[in-house]
Amino acid sequence: MKKILAMAIATIAVAACTTTKNAEPEQTVAQQLMERLETLRKQGVMYGHQDDPMYGLTWEYDKDSSDVKNVCGDYPAIMGFDLGGIEMGDAKNLDSVPFTRMREEVINHHRRGGIVTLSWHPRNPVTTIEGGGWAGQKFPEGTAWDVSDTAVVKKILPGGEFHEKFETWMQRVSDFLATLKDEMGVNIPIIFRPWHENSGSWFWWGEKLCTVDEYKALWNMLQDKLKADGFDNLVWSYSPGMQDNLTTERLLDRYPGDDRVDMIGLDGYQWVPEEKDQFITRCKQNLGVLCQVADDHGLIPALTECGMKNMTEPTWWTSTLLPAVEGFPISYMLTWRNYKEEWFGPSPVKPDAPYFKEMYDAPNTLFLKDINK
Repeated sequence: MKKILAMAIATIAVAACTTTKNAEPEQTVAQQLMERLETLRKQGVMYGHQDDPMYGLTWEYDKDSSDVKNVCGDYPAIMGFDLGGIEMGDAKNLDSVPFTRMREEVINHHRRGGIVTLSWHPRNPVTTIEGGGWAGQKFPEGTAWDVSDTAVVKKILPGGEFHEKFETWMQRVSDFLATLKDEMGVNIPIIFRPWHENSGSWFWWGEKLCTVDEYKALWNMLQDKLKADGFDNLVWSYSPGMQDNLTTERLLDRYPGDDRVDMIGLDGYQWVPEEKDQFITRCKQNLGVLCQVADDHGLIPALTECGMKNMTEPTWWTSTLLPAVEGFPISYMLTWRNYKEEWFGPSPVKPDAPYFKEMYDAPNTLFLKDINK
């Protein structure tokens, strides 16, 4: 749908018609965010971090803390949070983050000029018992990773036996999103990234667990619900996982359509030091395809999840990540959370801290201060 180009053409057309009696249509909050993302990616690539103000390797839920800020003196440009658990009416998400705190930090980051992205790892609606946890006590039973039932998506679509239950779950997502407002009562702009990594089969919405048409129907069902509820502040991000020798056809295999998607991203990790060259090669090849598809379809490209597990190679930020993304006009790169047993961001108590600071000082990386100049 060539969204960015279409918005520019519409603006020029309205300006040219000086005799029109109709005022120029006001942009939606999502369109405003998309224009900002497009402007910023011409300046560099934004750095993002999951759960950044929630906890770090040496602290939990301290006010105004951040492992990123404690290393480089600045917040990440992008902060990511996950809604998993909201569908159950839980007080905390799947990573034990209180939803009240999540709301507070979304508002805080927006107020300071940052950008927020939300993902959603909903539990398995077929194997999860409403009001009673899940059908079993051993991970991943009942979680987003529970693929014991191979027809979950089909069962929650209209006409399916669990559709009514999932309607309740979608309503709970809607209810939470409705609380994310600025001081003027306006919905905060959000990059919304549901049903991600669908090219794998570790989530119940993965490619071996549903057909192409079922996946698209799942996407459309959630999107139609939230649009009907008035959320014009969501930038919809379609984000499969990285793959060896990615092709355009493979990337677009389950793509919901130009009228359904605003951003297109990839999730990709390096798990051990020995995979450095493989990660760089895969990243460059995948980002080449991603950016071409984004250009062809009028979308904004991003590296929606990335990182090296536990930073076992301290120089990773400058020796691997920066070379991997160099030359690709992506909007941002978001590393996953700093959980004490498995972390992907920087920490002032780890040897990668000075190398992260070098990445912060690089002219082509953007943090909070950079995007507010």
